[in-house]
Amino acid sequence: MIVADNHLLLAETQKITPPSIEYSSLSPLLIVFAVALVGVLVDAFATRSTRRVIQPILAGAGFVGALVAVAVLHGRHAVLASGAVAIDAPTLFMQGTILVFALLSVLLVAERRLDSSGGAIVASAAVTPGSKGSTAARTSEDVQTEAYPLMVFSVTGMMLFVASNNLLVMFVALEILSLPLYLLAGLARRRRLLSQEAAMKYFLLGAFSSAFFIYGVAFAYGFAGSVEMGKVADAVGTTGKNDIYLYLAVALIGVGLFFKIGAAPFHSWTPDVYQGSPTPVTAFMAAGTKVAAFGALLRVFYVAFGGLRWDWRPVLWGVAILTMVVGAVLALTQRDIKRMLAYSAIAHAGFLLVGVAASNTDGLRGSMFYLVTYGFTTIAAFAVISLVRTGDGEASDLSQWRGLGRTSPLLAGTFSFLLLALAGIPLTSGFTGKFAVFQAAIEGDATPLVIVALVCSAIAAFFYVRVIVLMFFSEPLTEGPVVVTRPTLTFATAGIGAAATLVLGVAPQPLLDLANTAASSGFVR
Repeated sequence: MIVADNHLLLAETQKITPPSIEYSSLSPLLIVFAVALVGVLVDAFATRSTRRVIQPILAGAGFVGALVAVAVLHGRHAVLASGAVAIDAPTLFMQGTILVFALLSVLLVAERRLDSSGGAIVASAAVTPGSKGSTAARTSEDVQTEAYPLMVFSVTGMMLFVASNNLLVMFVALEILSLPLYLLAGLARRRRLLSQEAAMKYFLLGAFSSAFFIYGVAFAYGFAGSVEMGKVADAVGTTGKNDIYLYLAVALIGVGLFFKIGAAPFHSWTPDVYQGSPTPVTAFMAAGTKVAAFGALLRVFYVAFGGLRWDWRPVLWGVAILTMVVGAVLALTQRDIKRMLAYSAIAHAGFLLVGVAASNTDGLRGSMFYLVTYGFTTIAAFAVISLVRTGDGEASDLSQWRGLGRTSPLLAGTFSFLLLALAGIPLTSGFTGKFAVFQAAIEGDATPLVIVALVCSAIAAFFYVRVIVLMFFSEPLTEGPVVVTRPTLTFATAGIGAAATLVLGVAPQPLLDLANTAASSGFVR
């Protein structure tokens, strides 16, 4: 009897109080997650013709609603759900950026007038390449509509990734954003084997990333006794702690995040994934995943390990230099246009790491601004790539772009402008973004890093200009590329991206002010 009473008393004293969750502050996440669930139900119960119409509208409406919720939360600064999620100005800035890029990507995925088939997404992913049904699936007007809820689930993970204030929650967000992308990478309508190879390689890359990340989280817990970033930061520099665990945590978590941003030497299969994935999915990954990964990287290194900046900055310098050199030099050797842009993305990851290495408020501001400018430009560039086609699909080889400036001067001119923006030519957003991160790095005593970045920018300009020369100053092949003129959604996406690239290059101050306000508010912990 006494034992029973003692157990009852112990249960009463150890009663777990449920966490207080402010659902209004989590509304952007909840809206996107709810839309993903509704999308699954629509795909399960609606007819084939109905879900082809409903799914893109549902996904787009969800992203718009979540974007409105992000705007309503402007100025919110709080830690929610028992320290698991942080809502602050940098988080809201990056969540809004992710939603805008996701909305543009939905327009690309929804495009069904690129050729006689139903668009870039395969009609049935279950059909084995080379089988009797593969030809029919390639020419069918149907589309694998599960791509839309998969995209929405991935956006949910991206938004949670940048908002995570708990390393375990960040790991869960990493899985939520990654798993749908592995499937999306294998849904290309044409070149099915290449697409499935891309999906497998992306899965393996993600497995390495997750393994390193969760192992680092274990060491962080062993060091601080907690996985909350604020408590890890408080434990840094205290006496009586095992610093070996701390340094292992920084190294392993950093490697896991370097895999996601495509930094060298952790970039190995990134170009293969870019090449084999459906072009709209490639655009979505190139813009959205980069924002999410750098958002998480900034939060981890500025909040959890901010007290160790003099220890991790030299390592970050080395990774940034190697990433810029590898991206710029290897892009020179590429003959496939998507692989070239993949190595360009690796080089841009190095430029962004220059801003992170500044480890100051200006570095945070410059990095956020750069993410916006790069995302608009790269989505527009992939939209243009999907419009330039041959008899067997997209014009992937550089030789197939010869003479495009003579047959389609407007499209070639738009693509040239986007390439110049990626090169960082003045009066484009690329120049303003690079100027912002380079200036922050100089103020953060990282001038040698900026010098290396300038040299790599000069190298990168060569392969961008090479494509422009091919389009305008080379004779077209006997069977030159054909530009599809019907796809209004793809043209709209390319136009929006190009317009944003121009506006942010000529008049960047409003966005710079917004990024500066977000950076000045800082991360909550």
